[in-house]
Amino acid sequence: MAVTAPYVQRWAVVTTRCVVLTCLLSVSCAFGQGVITLNVVAVDKSGKPVSGLQQQDFTLIDNKQPKKLISFEAKTGREAGDITLVLDEVNTSFSRVAYEREQVKKFLQRDGGRLTHPMTIAFLAGKGLEMQQSSSLDGNALAAEIDQNKNALRTIRNSEGIYGAADRSQLSFRALDQLIEAEGKRPGRKIIIWISPGWPLLSGPRMDLTSKQQHEIFNTVVATSTQLREAQITLYNVDPLGTEEGLGRENYYQQFLKGVRKYTDTQYGDLGLQVIAFQSGGRVLNASNDLPGEVEKCVQDLNAYYVLSFEASAGDGPDEYHALEVKIAQPGVKAQTSSGYYARP
Repeated sequence: MAVTAPYVQRWAVVTTRCVVLTCLLSVSCAFGQGVITLNVVAVDKSGKPVSGLQQQDFTLIDNKQPKKLISFEAKTGREAGDITLVLDEVNTSFSRVAYEREQVKKFLQRDGGRLTHPMTIAFLAGKGLEMQQSSSLDGNALAAEIDQNKNALRTIRNSEGIYGAADRSQLSFRALDQLIEAEGKRPGRKIIIWISPGWPLLSGPRMDLTSKQQHEIFNTVVATSTQLREAQITLYNVDPLGTEEGLGRENYYQQFLKGVRKYTDTQYGDLGLQVIAFQSGGRVLNASNDLPGEVEKCVQDLNAYYVLSFEASAGDGPDEYHALEVKIAQPGVKAQTSSGYYARP
């Protein structure tokens, strides 16, 4: 069964905007894609960042071919950029929002409220994204901002089915677009930690797409991937439902993790929060009820990381997908980084 017209119309604003944005990116990339910069976190078996590695410990693989590194630099937390914490009150059940807020406040007030990195709080509610104007190292002040922000009445409910899901997805993706635009103006590496069970994946056996819809999704995937990488933003997802999340729903996003190589392979699930987070080099944390501890794992990724650059390969055609892999010559150590990029001729 094809997706109905009203459903498509609810996506029109997002897809049209992203098609235009992709055209703009195509112009800039054609002149300046040459060098690609990657932020890489090396993690041990316990998931903790590993410091002290040298350039010779890293091997970059581009479409299964080794690539020579142009530059290499080890970074510490003092050199990292800001962190944005997004409290998602659109995709989190109303009864769980209060828990989400209290757990985030608990994280902020650890160690007397002394934060290791500047943070900004953003709220996603039915009226859209509300972002605090400045970042702060004062966790107590940020916790107070959470108390001052009144939880808006939910205007989009899960009971509204596919139409409500489409609205929530559109609202969520528009918020990500706003965050990328705002954070992209700041120098250095930034991370966005999105506290949410995830956005509706809107995919399944009865969700047939037209060729036009697949083109629009593909263009959006390309634009979002490129924007995040060029802005040096890594997206993280922490699920406030923890072990209460159903196993099937918790892992469903994993079937969309492989990079999309051509538009005919696209589904709406390719635009899922968890999918974008994983492909940007971030973590997807959904198996613990210790929300403050899960947020801390994301923050720790800024304490030690590496910046690699290489010459991008030219594509045989526009938006040719190149899968990336970084191998580390240390037992039990693996790399977290962008999973690929879209090359141009």
